[in-house]
Amino acid sequence: MKLFCLLLAFLILTNANAQTRVIADMDIDSDVDDVAALAMLNNMHIARQINLLCVIVTSDDPYAAVCTDAINRYFNKQGFPIGVLKDQDSLKNHSRYTRQIAEAYPHKLQHSSDAESAAGLYRRLLSASPDNSVVLLTIGHLSNFQAFLQSGPDKYSKLSGMKLAEKKVSKWLCMGGQFPTGKEANFYRPDPASTVFCVNAWKKSVIFAGWEIGEKIKTGGTYLKSIVYPGSPVAKAYELYNQFKGRSSWDQVAVFFLSPEHRQYFDTIKIGYCAVSQDGSNEWRTDHDSNHEYVIVRPDADPAKIAKLMDEMVVK
Repeated sequence: MKLFCLLLAFLILTNANAQTRVIADMDIDSDVDDVAALAMLNNMHIARQINLLCVIVTSDDPYAAVCTDAINRYFNKQGFPIGVLKDQDSLKNHSRYTRQIAEAYPHKLQHSSDAESAAGLYRRLLSASPDNSVVLLTIGHLSNFQAFLQSGPDKYSKLSGMKLAEKKVSKWLCMGGQFPTGKEANFYRPDPASTVFCVNAWKKSVIFAGWEIGEKIKTGGTYLKSIVYPGSPVAKAYELYNQFKGRSSWDQVAVFFLSPEHRQYFDTIKIGYCAVSQDGSNEWRTDHDSNHEYVIVRPDADPAKIAKLMDEMVVK
């Protein structure tokens, strides 16, 4: 029996180490697709498809981090570490759902000020990860990501943030931009300088899921209402946001790329690179190659079918 237990523990540990490690950085406040994306991440973690290490909250809404903790603990009682941008000048509740979810569901984190520094959490978790083992997912503006990349050596690592990322991160999945050209909110609001810095400084693989892809895929409508538990924070968020009238699925597309199933529905353009202007607008240029890619929908893929699948992925 003792040998069996040791073998079982070894197999569980081996499986956990084999899973894709994910750091999710999101602006959970302005739009409801963040809630769906967070639910997808939790369900994928529970199903052992990924190992979600933490959630970085890049938001100036004072309830965003607590809301995130409440959603995480609805799906997984253990929750996940949460990082925030510290010492922001002003915090104002502007979300249609963060305060309501924070007040309605159990959570351990009592205030955003109680969360870890985002840059410090990045550094702590990456330094403890195997080389090239972590996928970075950003589905919001890039202020915290920039702060991490510009961070210096500390108690966790002697490496700079940039060097630590180059060593530990395998690729970056980014919901941002509009392709082949345009101006998208994550890139230009409220911190376009962080977009310019991160895109220009990043030398490893990055896949951009642009506005034009998620815009075509409508989730959170009558189908989700018919399958989601009415008492869940996902249901509450969509009800508060627009009464289940449906919404584009920008963030869910980026999360979906963590699943091998994405190849059935999406492809990428690889020749060229994303150039970002100072105002956050972007353009895909082909005068030289890079490690950049942007997402396109496969010609044979049905956006309605993708939407149905994504709705199912948020249900506990």
